[in-house]
Amino acid sequence: MRRLPLPLASLLIALVAAPSLAAEAPHPFTARDLHAMRRLSDPQVSPRGDRVVFTLRTTDFAANKGRTDLWAVGADGKGLSQLTSDPASDTNPRWSADGASIYFLSTRSGSSQVWRLPATGGDAVQVTTLPLDVGNLQVARDGKHLAFSLEVFTDCPTIACTVQRLAAKGPASGRLYEGGAGFVRHWDAWSEGRRNHLFVWALAGGEPIDVSRGLDGDTPSRPFGGVEEYAFSPDGGTMAFAARVAGREEPWSTNLDLYLAPADGSAPPRNLTAGNRATDTQPAFSPDGKTLAYLAMQRPGFESDRYRIHVRDLQTGSDRVLAEGWDRSPDLLLWGGDGRTLYSTAHDVGQTPLFAIDVGSGKVTKLVADGHVREPALLGGRLLFGRDTLRSPVDLFSVAADGSGLARLTDVNHDQLAAVLMGEPTPFHFEGAAGDTVYGWVTRPVGFTAGKRYPLAFLIHGGPQGSFNNEFHYRWNPQPYAGAGYAVVTIDFHGSVGYGQAFTDAISGDWGGKPFVDLQRGLEAALRQFPWIDGDRACALGGSYGGFMVNWIAGNWPDRFRCLVDHDGIFDQRIMYYSTEELWFPEWEMGGPYWEKPEAYEKVNPANFVARWRTPMLVIHGELDYRIPVDQGIATFTALQRRDIPAELLVFPDENHWVLKPQNAIQWHDTVLAWLRRWIGDGANAEH
Repeated sequence: MRRLPLPLASLLIALVAAPSLAAEAPHPFTARDLHAMRRLSDPQVSPRGDRVVFTLRTTDFAANKGRTDLWAVGADGKGLSQLTSDPASDTNPRWSADGASIYFLSTRSGSSQVWRLPATGGDAVQVTTLPLDVGNLQVARDGKHLAFSLEVFTDCPTIACTVQRLAAKGPASGRLYEGGAGFVRHWDAWSEGRRNHLFVWALAGGEPIDVSRGLDGDTPSRPFGGVEEYAFSPDGGTMAFAARVAGREEPWSTNLDLYLAPADGSAPPRNLTAGNRATDTQPAFSPDGKTLAYLAMQRPGFESDRYRIHVRDLQTGSDRVLAEGWDRSPDLLLWGGDGRTLYSTAHDVGQTPLFAIDVGSGKVTKLVADGHVREPALLGGRLLFGRDTLRSPVDLFSVAADGSGLARLTDVNHDQLAAVLMGEPTPFHFEGAAGDTVYGWVTRPVGFTAGKRYPLAFLIHGGPQGSFNNEFHYRWNPQPYAGAGYAVVTIDFHGSVGYGQAFTDAISGDWGGKPFVDLQRGLEAALRQFPWIDGDRACALGGSYGGFMVNWIAGNWPDRFRCLVDHDGIFDQRIMYYSTEELWFPEWEMGGPYWEKPEAYEKVNPANFVARWRTPMLVIHGELDYRIPVDQGIATFTALQRRDIPAELLVFPDENHWVLKPQNAIQWHDTVLAWLRRWIGDGANAEH
């Protein structure tokens, strides 16, 4: 990606922030460099369109955690300034209606509450003093109301009732769940019976109003739903929100519905999408408030179905789909100021561009083609967005409404990037399974020299409906491997997103088929097209579905790699089905519950092929992983030990399906790279 000039004021601030980095000679990129990068997110444009406030995460290695502060920059990229510096986390900034203040969430009082800060900076004051943590903050355009989520017992008529029930717990530690309770644990937490509910609170005072009352479900949805799942109408009188209704079917249902409710709580919420048993989400009111746009899937039980853009006339109830012929799955919705255009992003052949969709005709126009575009917002007559690539973390950019005039607003990692050397990524493609064109990336090692051959780190993505696209990833980033002197190959096999829904669908029921063929052919193609890769010194690594594939490779391609790395991978499909939480996933992928389709599960069960295993393997797992429970990793290690295959097991008692704590993440990379050095050699010492 071409780097645009940074405004002088921002550059001076960046240089002052880290003068020692600029003075040192650049060094090969490491895992510590990865986690030292500043992470920019949640940009919010002021009502006048002249400033942008955003969250910036930095890493406190001593405290072993990230901390977040609020920063601001002018719409022209000038005047970069830090607004908060409290040791607590400050997040979720939202402008007041008059632009004079910024509301945000902070834990500085000991719990997550709403705070207010003068737009020019200064001392923040606490706005809410609720007895429960506040999450997912929004501000109504009328400037009189806030909306946020609280975790409550849904049968409690008041917040005080929830607090009293929490305080009434006895000394016994047992949890009792009745049949039909739905999730007893989800992602990395056990259920205590509370649900996320949406509250509206008048800044003039009074008790927050539960506008989602009566629903035994979560809004925003768990575990990853946020502010994108609800919206104020332009006049502030109505709330639109998505909710996942709980109950017996919740673990095997992907049904989210959209509701409308008066913001004053005068009537219960009304379900707009009861007829669709699949996911409906991300409501967005048009500027005049007469139309509601939202995203919807069509196939119940399939979490990776294509999202379609719906627009509903709120007066007549008529509903239509925009751009039905556009075979991409949009991530979000943003209305243009005139109500004639919707903006979105979507995975697209290894990139995540910014698109404009004409509301009248459904015509789709690509505005920004390269990189991973995130969180677009209106910036006067322009569009603001975050963008990252395989070589650079997220920064703020803007373009004109027609996609011209790309301008850079921030360069928050200027000195960090100047201090490191990164590998150069190159896209490639080949003929994969079923004769389809399959795409991937090859990243050159740092210090690449023509005529030398470099050992290979062959990374396999998870999902499986995911992608190794042009983004700066904080877990499976190719750059720490390139910095250690390894070539890196990634393949977007059948099942990956961004290549049409039929390509994404192709993996379901065929986990060990077409994706496996794509990986085999992709490796052959990479070795053929990039002869400097030493295919005799190769290690395959993957997490989640990628970890399953590593275990699959161990029994079905046992002589190809010198070593393997399995992170949170599936070992035994039968036990996986009965111990995971989101049952809709295996039931869709395998065609039903295990007892109905045992042959489908056993056909792609790595445990059935352990007798063929002989490749050294590093196994990594988090004990708080309830998506693929830790017993899967322990079973993998047990099989390796019993087969007398060289192996190591790295277990994190405080991590879930991901590794999030900075020191743990560095230990993860150090352990993985030590494993690679042991079996395929030091990447820094390439062979002629």
